[in-house]
Amino acid sequence: MSEAQMATMQNYKYRAFVSYSHKDVKWADRLYKALETYRVPKYLVGQQTTRGPIPKRLTPIFRDREELPSATDLGEIIGQALAESACLIVICSPDAARSRWVNEEILAFKRLGGEDRVFSLIVGGEPHASSHPEQDVEECFPEALRFKLSPDGKLSDEPAEPIAADARPGKDGAGNARLKLISGMLGIGLDALRQREQQRRHRRMAAITVASLAGMIITTGLATMAWLARAEAERQAERAEAEAETSRQTTNFLVGLFKVSDPSTSRGDEFTAHDILDRGADRIEKELADQPAIQATLMDTLGTVYTGLGSVDRATPLLREAVAIRRLLRGNDHAEVAQSLNNLGHVLKLKAEYAEAEATIREALTIRRALLGDVHPEVAQSINDLGDVLTRNGDYKAAETMFREALAMRRQLLGNMHPDTAQTLEDLALNLYDQGDFESPIPLLREAVSIRVEVQGDPHPDLAEALNNLAFVLGDAGEYEDAERLFRNSLEMKRRLFPEAHAEIAMGLNNVAFVLHDQGEYEQAETMYRDALAIQRQVFGNDHTDVAMSLNNLAYLLYDKGDPVAAVAMSRESLATYRRVLGDKHPSVAMGMSNLALWLMEIGDYQTAEPLLRQSMTLNQDLLGIEHPDYAGSLTMLANILVATNRYAEARDLAAQAKAICVEAFPQDHWRTMIAASAEGAALAGLGQYGEAEKLLLKSHAILSTDEAALPVFVTETTRQLARLYQSWGKADEAAPYVTLLNEAESSSN
Repeated sequence: MSEAQMATMQNYKYRAFVSYSHKDVKWADRLYKALETYRVPKYLVGQQTTRGPIPKRLTPIFRDREELPSATDLGEIIGQALAESACLIVICSPDAARSRWVNEEILAFKRLGGEDRVFSLIVGGEPHASSHPEQDVEECFPEALRFKLSPDGKLSDEPAEPIAADARPGKDGAGNARLKLISGMLGIGLDALRQREQQRRHRRMAAITVASLAGMIITTGLATMAWLARAEAERQAERAEAEAETSRQTTNFLVGLFKVSDPSTSRGDEFTAHDILDRGADRIEKELADQPAIQATLMDTLGTVYTGLGSVDRATPLLREAVAIRRLLRGNDHAEVAQSLNNLGHVLKLKAEYAEAEATIREALTIRRALLGDVHPEVAQSINDLGDVLTRNGDYKAAETMFREALAMRRQLLGNMHPDTAQTLEDLALNLYDQGDFESPIPLLREAVSIRVEVQGDPHPDLAEALNNLAFVLGDAGEYEDAERLFRNSLEMKRRLFPEAHAEIAMGLNNVAFVLHDQGEYEQAETMYRDALAIQRQVFGNDHTDVAMSLNNLAYLLYDKGDPVAAVAMSRESLATYRRVLGDKHPSVAMGMSNLALWLMEIGDYQTAEPLLRQSMTLNQDLLGIEHPDYAGSLTMLANILVATNRYAEARDLAAQAKAICVEAFPQDHWRTMIAASAEGAALAGLGQYGEAEKLLLKSHAILSTDEAALPVFVTETTRQLARLYQSWGKADEAAPYVTLLNEAESSSN
């Protein structure tokens, strides 16, 4: 395209003209909003492409039904708007294919010279179904899309190949379809946009704070202890008179604890709450040995409060002792034993001791079912908790079954408007998200937010977390303005609930920074990340998992700002913090090793990255087992290093093992399966088995380049391996398009 043509592109009044059937108005509304609110990543703004310099925004967009006045020559206005539009986007469905209006708009735009600037969004039907008479009614492409123009401006018999994004279920998905359209409008490769879009999933734990531990302390440690005492008294008062007496003694004991501290100096201070708990735990051990029922009740209560404060190591022995005492007093099949088992299972889950956590919660569930029947709120609680453990252990399908069972039971028993129903909706939504379903979670999370607003009110910690979860998933769907608004609303709510120097405020800052980071607002994001880190260090000191998480977020940001060396240094500090806090045997430590290895691989330091990945692999094997997806992830990354250092046989074996694990854990053609298949293909190419390598690499590239969850580094690596395969195979023509893609990816990242 000449400079004169590029200048003309810049002078178009509209970035795009959206053409659609009135029956597809909901899709038009959604697309219009997505395009009007999209902010182009800062690192792309100003770059020259075949469409001219890349703008900051894609506004304005012309919608014929929205923009037309009511008393003018509509044909003239449509023609003028088409002439003033840089691109034409056609929402394709069987209704659109039968619409004369849509067909004429496509013809007019093509006659204006825009044939190569027509983009299609498939929302229903089947493309090219009209070539099969029995399927003609399913055709989604209007005739003017299916055929090229002849020199006289009429449709020819020569088939066209419409540039299409497919929003149908099981295809590109709405988010990725939107990105395809935008990349076409801007004249850049899809990977350039997805660089920002996809890395968020590898920082997921930084943004989603489902039932945050610190959030369990609603105002102060002192207030929480008092609330627990009252709640315990209320529950026990409903039982037999003998147990009511135990309740009164329990309450008196807790009230006595508060006398050791002046409330005016302890208000809002979590560390004072820890001091009170520590004194209470010592007194329980020494003073209540001759009252084991009260001792067990208080151990269970204080263990739960310690869990809320994040002190799982302090909580664990208290809860174990509570289980043991209650077994001796009540026998194995008692409601109190089930309660303590469930609480213990929750703590074990947080410590990543998943096997014991699962066994403990399953025992609690068995007891509760035997005592209470198959349909009961406490049974639903154990089922939901079991689903959470299974999710963390990578058994997503089994966990989904548990969440759906718990949700049905809670709807039946508690109704739709109950906080427990909202919690299961959130758990199910995030489970589906982890399985690669990015559309279904949104309505579930919206329902959870609505429930919490109605039942718990504003402000409330659970509502703040529900807003965070919805915001994160909306961000993945490209709804950045909505995501940022919800994250900011959640942060504002937390500021009304907590003092400024509080872990929840830091998490809220992290979340807003997260969405700013995704939008390329690096300076604002870095400021908020560092503010969050400062609060976390003030509250927790240097040795805490939240501090490690923020350091990891900063590593991603520094890499995106073009400083991989600083990213490596920040990632090293994050890993060291995880190790100091969690020891050397914890999944978060394995994750930290993998993250650091990823950055080291990016700067070509394979010698340092390899031992980290081997340690991560061994750790995941020991902690999670050889069927866990995280173990497969370590295998895949190690296989990539082995390919890069020409050790193809071992790489092939590791990649094949990783692929087999992913096939069992995820839906067919999941991106994590494909990166393992890509590594296997690269290894086979290195061994000279070009035919088998080609099959694996082509399939991997096709899926990775369209799956919105896959990191760009894996897409680029698969592209590189295809280029190398064809060059080694002596097929220069087949290598050429992948070489071009590599060059485009490198230029867009510079």
